[in-house]
Amino acid sequence: MAHVPVSFTELYSRALEDTQQSTSLSNFQTSWRTTRDAAFQQVDFGEQREKMKAAKTEAIDHLDEYLEQFIAAAERSGAIVHVATTADDANRIIREIARHHHVRLVAKSKSMVSEEIFLNDALADDGIEAVETDLGEWIVQLRHERPSHMVMPAIHLSRQQVGDVFTEYFGREISREDVGEQVRVARDEIRDVFFRAGMGITGANALIAESGTVMMVTNEGNGRLTSSIPPVHVVLAGIEKLVPTYEDAMTQVRLLARNATSQRITSYTTFIQGPTPGHEQHIVLLDNGRRTMRDLPEFREALNCIRCAACANVCPPYREVGGHVFGHVYSGAIGLVVTPFLHSLEDIAGAQSLCLSCNACEIVCPVEIPLPRQILDVRAMVVKELGMKRAKRVILKAYAQPNLTNLLMKIGSKLQKPIVRRSGYIRLRKAPIIGKQTSWRSFPALADHRLSSQVGAISSPTPLIVNAAAGMTVALFPGCMTDRIYPEQGRATIAVLNALGVTVVNPPGLHCCGLIPFNSGDVNDAQALALRTLGQLESLNVDAILSPSASCVAMMAQDYLHLFRDDSATLPRAEALAAKVMDTTSFLVNVARLQPGVLAGSTPREVTYHDSCQGLNALGLLAEPRYLIEEVMGDTIVELPEKLCCGFGGSFSIEQPRVAQRLMDRKLDAAAGTGTRIIVTDNQGCIMHLRGGIDAEGRKIVVRHIMELLAERLPVAATSNA
Repeated sequence: MAHVPVSFTELYSRALEDTQQSTSLSNFQTSWRTTRDAAFQQVDFGEQREKMKAAKTEAIDHLDEYLEQFIAAAERSGAIVHVATTADDANRIIREIARHHHVRLVAKSKSMVSEEIFLNDALADDGIEAVETDLGEWIVQLRHERPSHMVMPAIHLSRQQVGDVFTEYFGREISREDVGEQVRVARDEIRDVFFRAGMGITGANALIAESGTVMMVTNEGNGRLTSSIPPVHVVLAGIEKLVPTYEDAMTQVRLLARNATSQRITSYTTFIQGPTPGHEQHIVLLDNGRRTMRDLPEFREALNCIRCAACANVCPPYREVGGHVFGHVYSGAIGLVVTPFLHSLEDIAGAQSLCLSCNACEIVCPVEIPLPRQILDVRAMVVKELGMKRAKRVILKAYAQPNLTNLLMKIGSKLQKPIVRRSGYIRLRKAPIIGKQTSWRSFPALADHRLSSQVGAISSPTPLIVNAAAGMTVALFPGCMTDRIYPEQGRATIAVLNALGVTVVNPPGLHCCGLIPFNSGDVNDAQALALRTLGQLESLNVDAILSPSASCVAMMAQDYLHLFRDDSATLPRAEALAAKVMDTTSFLVNVARLQPGVLAGSTPREVTYHDSCQGLNALGLLAEPRYLIEEVMGDTIVELPEKLCCGFGGSFSIEQPRVAQRLMDRKLDAAAGTGTRIIVTDNQGCIMHLRGGIDAEGRKIVVRHIMELLAERLPVAATSNA
């Protein structure tokens, strides 16, 4: 049965109602991370990743030379090699081979490239039946679906659902609980296909240029049966699968299974050099947009992907909606990046909005692909070519104008007063139009007075705490949320710096670093705001520029470099600024070098710590906040069971409220499970999101910025000066 495309909106709606899928994926992601980390105990992930990245970069940089080398070696071994420019070319080549050999039945091993070109549909047009022999692939084939995961195609299904599929297919009852029985009946059904098929089609995990060898990594014996029993064997692979040497292939073996399925090595690692004696082997090498990616610096590194699918295994929205929604044919973060080139921009326009820029995918990527940045580049392409929702565009345009924003915020702070609750929050559960965003969380009231209007330059007093930063001068970039919603967090930051004997410069007229439009794909407004911020900060004669917002620091220290990558005049300015920008926790630990116990209280607090995505994944802040809490203040951290995104993601929580709510509730439930009553973090977006949910749901827990906790332990003289 041919695959019938379904719209993103319909797929998304279905996924939100499929609670079984969400539960299954959540359980998998939680256990995968633990077992994956254990699998790397005997192998240095960082070292192997560096080697793999170098090998893939070498192959992509010299693609034509290695392609020529591979083809020559493969042909010497007896293979017939074809190069296909497009998906249609690849389908035509394989159909012609099948016609030439009068093939009516094809046995297929797992191949994402065959899914990419919709090969099964193309073969069906010629009356050729293609049977998937990988168990997961066969299950989704029976359901007339595409794989929802690149490594585990049927991971979205429960054993009960698989039992239903098999019962319908076989016309008799198959256990819905006994996985062993399900595997046995599938094996018995598929086994005969290998012997009846006139053609076997496999993919390739690597193409070894120096020898013309195809490397295939599987956990089922079907790959070897498919490649050796049918009289004609076709290998279908993208040209990016090239690696220069056997040694490079071995590096891939060390990484792939550990990062994909948490195994030291898969059950079968097969090297195929030439055809089985008496048989015929064809190798079809597919471009289909890969050279276009290679020629674009922004996307070139995506070709390094070894298809481990770890980016899906750590993706928070993926666990809520699954791969049929979070992607097109290729799912997960890498799917959002490659789809515009392998298929079309329209095919990913909806799905790319599900990325909340948590950066978790880049952390586990075995070749260090900058996936979060590339997804934002795709988002910018979507906005440029397909446009942005009118309401969002109007809001972003207004926000890009500081004077207009200031006026609107002043008006808003006055108009909100009748509906602000005693808690300082606004509840709009039944509000028209925006009810989906407000029914499950409260929103904070705007501050009566901005931080910037309350605090001027703070002269350096005599340090009240022994530290290494005394006498330094720093500029404070509070971030727009601290400035307009949480000025008390800014005052706490100033109080701590004041106690260190640090002069604090509060630059006038600061607005926004540009993160909001940047994450929305609005490059023009992001650049305008970034240029304004650059102009305000670069002329300051300070030792460092500090911010209590991890997101703002990541934007100024990392994203500016990408935002101005093609601007030769601005890029050096952005680099100079990046060298000075620092988050407050890093400054306190690595510059001020606060000593253990200097802010210890008489009654130690018990807290749990929420690692913000930008703090942990973008800035690498893991030890710093924990040192401040446990060593400097002497408090106790009860760790959360997993470091999961809270679901905010800026405008993500407005555009995808149901997913944002689910992630928020997972985080709050996990925090409640620690038995503590205080969540500490370093990011105002997370604070607003979590506090809003707590208020709306009536939970008995509070969320504090780490600088607030530090300020509470300062000597009285320090807090009175702020």
